[in-house]
Amino acid sequence: MLQSNKDSRRQESKSAIRVCATEDIKPGNALRVTIEGHPIALVRLNDGDFRAIDDKCSHGEISLSEGFVEDETLECWAHGAKFDLNTGVPLSLPAYEAVSTYEVLVENDEVFIEYEA
Repeated sequence: MLQSNKDSRRQESKSAIRVCATEDIKPGNALRVTIEGHPIALVRLNDGDFRAIDDKCSHGEISLSEGFVEDETLECWAHGAKFDLNTGVPLSLPAYEAVSTYEVLVENDEVFIEYEA
């Protein structure tokens, strides 16, 4: 179990959860994974790096993992809102609220997402 001390008054525990093998997702694509019932869009960038954000557009109940990967953004297929994969901040309307991001770890060709328990 990994420990994170985001706030000096409390400690939050995070676990690195295995979500897939690196070969399960090709560069330039997104994959919906679920951790404890929470949908997350796992994205593999064209350079092979991974990013993870909530798999729900903040504009509507649309799965972002079904959208389009371009550079370090993920575009919602329904209304065209783009999200920065590093910060979760929307870069275009109609979305105006950020989505959560998650740290991704790769070890021995296995992909893990750090998720707060």
